[in-house]
Amino acid sequence: MRTSGFHDGERAVQRRAGVLEEASGRAGMLAPAQLDGGISRFLAARDLAALTGRDDEGRLWTSPLRGEPGFLVARGSTLRVRAVPRPGDPLHRLPEGQPVGVLALDLAIRRRVRVNGTLVHATDHELEIDADQAYGNCPRYIQQRHLDHGPANGGDAAVVVRHHDGLQPEHLALIARADTFLLGTTHPTRGTDTSHRGGPPGFVRAEAGRLWWPDYPGNNLFNSLGNIVSEPATALLFLDFVAGAALQISGRAALEWTPPDQAGDDGGTGRRVRFTPAHVVATTGLPLRASGPAPSPYNPPLT
Repeated sequence: MRTSGFHDGERAVQRRAGVLEEASGRAGMLAPAQLDGGISRFLAARDLAALTGRDDEGRLWTSPLRGEPGFLVARGSTLRVRAVPRPGDPLHRLPEGQPVGVLALDLAIRRRVRVNGTLVHATDHELEIDADQAYGNCPRYIQQRHLDHGPANGGDAAVVVRHHDGLQPEHLALIARADTFLLGTTHPTRGTDTSHRGGPPGFVRAEAGRLWWPDYPGNNLFNSLGNIVSEPATALLFLDFVAGAALQISGRAALEWTPPDQAGDDGGTGRRVRFTPAHVVATTGLPLRASGPAPSPYNPPLT
């Protein structure tokens, strides 16, 4: 891949939002990745990440990755991830040679870095990614939490994985109280991406078996929305930091433009994403508990 600049989907959203010129001034963020320096040090100190890729059947998923600090090793344009999706996870033993996106998160200091590239090698213990893009995002909408620093890998005996064809009542209850989820998107030729979405509990709505959420003001690059315009395949990952549980959903999304100040337009952007689930994986017993949260001061009220 190694193509810098915006693709047609990103440009289409920027144009509709009236921010083409502003976005063009930030195009340097998408330059070919160099993982040395500050990004390398940030990644090395992390113990939580999320990975987006496709399973053996071509379905897009986003999976949690937990490891001790040092499990993300970056040098030059190579990222080594010394943790893999667990057995039962839809991305366990994911195919090599595909585009993937990694998001490294520090919830305590509200910082995040995205690394997108190609999975060139995978073993039962490590992933090697040839990075195309690497850049940070602002701290907005991240709820502050402090992860439990028990064993990051934990024991597999307590982990229970259940597969479903649709959202169950307990899944909808988790989504209704969620203030955070991870969003996986992809583009036919420009790679795969993992991003963060946060807001007050209830910012993700459920209607008639589908989900939707308002788009909040951000950096106006529209990497995720541009991908969705180009390729509807989308993955959601909700984490329950009280129970140590994960809800992974693979499906299709569409960007919708709404009249200004319509009910549910919490961020005042006139944009929302509507998501249709196709496959659901619910996992309990994960080492993902955390104290908090301290809500982000940028969270808009629900409307």
